[in-house]
Amino acid sequence: MNWLGTNRDVVLCNRLFRWARPYWPHLGALFVLSLLASPLALLVPLPLKIAVDSGLASKPLPHLLRPFIPAGFRLSPSSALLFAVALLIAVTILAQIQALAVSLLRTYTGEKILLDFRSELFRQMQKLSLAYHEVKGTAESLYNLQYDAAAVQTLVVDHLIPFFNSAFTVLGMLYVTLRIDWQLALVALVISPILYLTSKHYRRGLRRGSREVKTLEKSAMGIVQEVLGAMRVVKAFGREEDERHRFIRKSADGMRARLRLALAEGKFNSIVGLTSATGIAIALFVGIRQVQTGIITLGELLLMMGYVAQLYEPLKTMGRKSAALQSQLASVERSFALLDEIPEVEERSDTQPLSRALGRVYFQNVSFAYAPHRPALIHVSFRVEPGTCVGIVGPTGAGKTTLISLMLRFYDPFDGQILLDGVDLRNYKLADLRSQFALVPQEPVLFSTSIEENIAYARPEATQQEIQAAAAAANAHEFISRLPEGYQTVVGERGMRLSGGERQRISLARAFLKDSPILILDEPTSSVDLKTESAIIEALERLIQGRTTFVVAHRASTLIRCKSFLYIDHGTLVDASPAPSLLDGEKLPVLEASSLGGIDDHG
Repeated sequence: MNWLGTNRDVVLCNRLFRWARPYWPHLGALFVLSLLASPLALLVPLPLKIAVDSGLASKPLPHLLRPFIPAGFRLSPSSALLFAVALLIAVTILAQIQALAVSLLRTYTGEKILLDFRSELFRQMQKLSLAYHEVKGTAESLYNLQYDAAAVQTLVVDHLIPFFNSAFTVLGMLYVTLRIDWQLALVALVISPILYLTSKHYRRGLRRGSREVKTLEKSAMGIVQEVLGAMRVVKAFGREEDERHRFIRKSADGMRARLRLALAEGKFNSIVGLTSATGIAIALFVGIRQVQTGIITLGELLLMMGYVAQLYEPLKTMGRKSAALQSQLASVERSFALLDEIPEVEERSDTQPLSRALGRVYFQNVSFAYAPHRPALIHVSFRVEPGTCVGIVGPTGAGKTTLISLMLRFYDPFDGQILLDGVDLRNYKLADLRSQFALVPQEPVLFSTSIEENIAYARPEATQQEIQAAAAAANAHEFISRLPEGYQTVVGERGMRLSGGERQRISLARAFLKDSPILILDEPTSSVDLKTESAIIEALERLIQGRTTFVVAHRASTLIRCKSFLYIDHGTLVDASPAPSLLDGEKLPVLEASSLGGIDDHG
């Protein structure tokens, strides 16, 4: 039977098996253990034949067992029945031990493969550029990691081994049935072409249906992820029921697609079952006629029918797995498509190391766009000397955040160069480059661990004294010490158990602990009250000392520490313009290019 189907399926499975090469010893042991099921299956019908032919009709034991019987042993009907019962119990015990060993090894191997494959997918997700995740969305990656990856375990362990085991069982049963009665064996095999044609007919539709189901399930998961991330807004506008109905509509589409897929699989399995039953009926009819004519005994017919049933079972298993395989292959396709994604920000093979930068930043005719015909930066050029504090101002959407993202190499410019200490950013190792920057974002990013672990995220090897010193410098030690569990307080998902000001000060403590030569502050006081802002500003004054600092802000209280300013409007760096309006109503001078202490070469 063409179990894999198209050449594309074969290529996909070959790639999967190559990836699973480290696990071949486990799979080999599992295969050998599974193969033991075939000889045990051959023994299952023997007790019935012995009971009928030797226990009731006083015929000798089958040739298979005679070498194991002592020479002087005389077989009586009673001893034949006892022997049949003992053989049945022994075969059952051996079969149960074999099944337990297979189950344990299958579970261990499958879970190990799944863990390692998920780890590989997670590594690739983090390696991919922000542009990929912005286009695909979080739900796509979550579905890939949670559901698509599981298909690798299912395919390798639950399909590959049972398939080969079924194939060997078919060959074993076929050999035995041909030795007993070749005519009856050929009659039993008449169903094989029908099963092959049925599998070929249904395969493409099952794959297409599986892809549709996964797409709709991912969409429903996306709604849940989106709503949970915006729960405050949902509750504030009273849209809980609307969101629930939106989820139900998308889930109902997925349910209908899965029902259509189940119907197609059910039709396929029904045809396989009916075809097998027809084959058994034909074999039974022919076998009874042979018993009536004396060609075979009744015991031989019972033995033959037991083998025919076991011959059909692996054929049906291969047919059913041919249907289920399409869903797994659809998931494996999606997983390998993720692994094949090429990061837009790639690390060159000839990069140079960087221990600690001086902090000289030079944008040279830099242009960038998130989408065609929608430029975010246009021919931007400026130079910042080490230790300079630079304010980045401009209207919303002007390109300020894009400027920061390019410095951190979240994206690469479409045109021009960004130099750090005279070297193009693309010539540094990514890890070395990003270790030169400490970022304090507008919305502090905390993880659902303790405060100590969140601060130490900047430098995991830091001592407890260093962590507390960083918190003190960020004016965070006092409020942390007042918490019942102090630095071991778990902040909750996204730090929501803390106030906005507390989260921001922990973010500042993280920057202090990292001690990088370049600091990026993105609206560090935009969402705090005046008292908290005062504490943050005081900490910022200590933090920017001796560092090249870029401050994106609108409040004059934050920008007043800056010696120079970059005014960006519609992606263009403006030499001279009207003073930008600040959120608190104050004005800051925008200087001429010639007087931008440390900044020149405006584009």
